[in-house]
Parts: sequence; C-alpha cells; structure tokens
Amino acid sequence: MSLVTILLIILILAAFGGGGFIGNGAYRGPGFSIAGLLVVVLIVLLVSGRL
Repeated sequence: MSLVTILLIILILAAFGGGGFIGNGAYRGPGFSIAGLLVVVLIVLLVSGRL
C-alpha cells in the first residue's frame, strides 16, 4: 500500500465512522477530531520514514 492509500482510508474511516471532524452529533459516536487525525497522519509519516 502506498502512503496516499493509507491516508485516504484513514480519512474515510474518520468521516463515516463516527461523529465527524467538528464536534459530536447527538446520536453519533465521538469520531475523530482534527487533532486526533493529525496525530494519526504524523505517526504514519514517522513509520514510513518521510518525516
């Protein structure tokens, strides 16, 4: 898998897997926040050696 593929999968899971990026819906789970998404991206960059 390329880095772009991994990042796209993470973004799709963050968008559809929870409460969205900003705030939480009344009937939805917490989801990923912007800070959590940035941490995941930084970890992927560190693991892939691009940072």
